Amino acid sequence: MTTARTTAPDAVVIGAGPNGLVAANLLADAGWRVVVLEAQPEPGGAVRSDSGLHPAYVHDLFSAFYPLAAASPVIGQLHLEREGLRWSRAPAVVAHPLSDGRCAVLASDVHDTAASLERFAPGDGAAWERLYGLWQRIGDDVLSCLFTPFPPVRAGLRLAARLRYAEGLRVARTMLLPARRLGEEEFAGDGARLLIAGNALHADLGPESALGGGFGWLMCMLGQAYGFPVPEGGARALSAALVRRLTARGGSVRCGQAVAEVVVRGGRAVAARTEDGTEVPARRAVLADVPAPLLYGRLLAPEHVPARLRSDLRRFQWDFSTVKVDWALSRPIPWRAQGAATAGTVHLAEGLDELTLFAAQIAMRRVPRTPFAVLGQMTTADPSRSPSGTESAWAYTHVPQEIVGDAGEDGLTGRWDEREKEAIAARVEAQVERYAPGFRATVRARRVLAPPDLERLNPALVGGAVNQGTTNLHQQLVFRPVPGTGRPTTPVRGLYLASATAHPGGGVHGAPGANAARTVLRSLHRLH
Repeated sequence: MTTARTTAPDAVVIGAGPNGLVAANLLADAGWRVVVLEAQPEPGGAVRSDSGLHPAYVHDLFSAFYPLAAASPVIGQLHLEREGLRWSRAPAVVAHPLSDGRCAVLASDVHDTAASLERFAPGDGAAWERLYGLWQRIGDDVLSCLFTPFPPVRAGLRLAARLRYAEGLRVARTMLLPARRLGEEEFAGDGARLLIAGNALHADLGPESALGGGFGWLMCMLGQAYGFPVPEGGARALSAALVRRLTARGGSVRCGQAVAEVVVRGGRAVAARTEDGTEVPARRAVLADVPAPLLYGRLLAPEHVPARLRSDLRRFQWDFSTVKVDWALSRPIPWRAQGAATAGTVHLAEGLDELTLFAAQIAMRRVPRTPFAVLGQMTTADPSRSPSGTESAWAYTHVPQEIVGDAGEDGLTGRWDEREKEAIAARVEAQVERYAPGFRATVRARRVLAPPDLERLNPALVGGAVNQGTTNLHQQLVFRPVPGTGRPTTPVRGLYLASATAHPGGGVHGAPGANAARTVLRSLHRLH
């Protein structure tokens, strides 16, 4: 074992994903010397991009659209535009085309969205505007509740005062509804219902899942208020801005430094030991932007993990696995419904029942016969992503974490060898072709990232779970990552959980990292 000989940092952050980098920045703002250790060759975690498919095309490896980052007060207060970050947006936010040529469009202007939905059923446009009016009244307080440590006392009191008791109960009920039920209560036509349900399935909330209506409403309202922005030049630009800001304040990021152990002495976390045996000491705190099951199961010696916590972690539920297909296209996608052509994000499923069947087959641990695909038109959102007249595109779909069978005819088993990757990619492309005849003829190059590929590129995405744990109600708030306080403290003094397995969960908003950093600073302030 060797020990780093430079002056010991005040804090060591394990993982240079967005939460780790946000935590490091906030500690650096407080005057701390911070070192971030990252296993991969570059920082960013699930916020990275490359030109590995085609040298003229930029593809985001994992996350791509960032409504939560645009809305997050945590990200906003870092003023990353001063570090060169620039946002770009597609003309329309989300589209959901149907095979008969109809298309629900979440537009950049609420009145245009309403007009699109009114074409599905009279009155649905006004209903959408009512829901957006609710967002305009309470959206800031909702975001404050989400992005602060639990319980969100101040934001919660503001929200309660704004809504009063009777309306507050009704809003709470609405937020807990499944997406299907919320859509049925609020809308008469398919368009708005599909926007709500499709956005809920950005996580692992099927149309019949409690909380799916609230999550789908939240994502739709974020899209209506902020769009689904992308960083100009690729997702890596967001990570690069966080790194530049940190290094300007004296912090450092060391890539290729996989941490093997959190060193505990006298019941306190005092260092991180890398795989090559180097011990990087931390004078004040260790913050782990690492999934809780990996932190407690791999990085801490068993004697430092209480038996109840180990038992609770055996019940931890990962979200769906993910398969992602990247394409370099010779021209824009030839959508049958023109409303899809200008949207950055396109949802592909033939109605709510197809979404329900998709989620049910995953629940039965079978690879869905017909994938629900979330498709990104990145050049439409950011013209710098590929040459003029072309499109940098991707689509992802979900599969079970544990596969026992295939609802389709390809005999997929979850081995994810080349045959299986080709088969699932063919299903995704067939779904695109269903709404864009001639799509396959535009494909210049293709890359398929199955769950093992995603985990290899980012070990935090266990089994290809991109949200670091289910979004379902039983693993939120005080139940995330296990029943407890919902706060970033751990059983080991000086060690804090700063990953998306902590409240409030997945999405690029920086809240788990910020919550951990602020908890560290408050705890040390109390000691003095």
